[in-house]
Amino acid sequence: MRETINVPENDQFAIITEHSRENFVVDRTYLGIERSDWCVIISITLNDGRTLEQKKALYRAIADGLQREIQLRPQDVFINLVEVKKENWSFGNGEAQYAI
Repeated sequence: MRETINVPENDQFAIITEHSRENFVVDRTYLGIERSDWCVIISITLNDGRTLEQKKALYRAIADGLQREIQLRPQDVFINLVEVKKENWSFGNGEAQYAI
């Protein structure tokens, strides 16, 4: 992500969850994209301000990387970005480290 959307070094925090089939609902053909049982949903919360080109590059890099590394079909990679203002982060100590 660092190369596509300017993420600071070591700024990596992740929550990974798995869900049983009955607790994972994915439309198989939404927007004409054929999804399989292997569909993954990736949600990334980040500072606002990235360009559309940076976001598209990020989507492509993630889909290509997952296809290359674990043979996950690009059709099965669902990504959404949640953009927030910098003052909405606290990385610890009860402080707003990014607030300006």
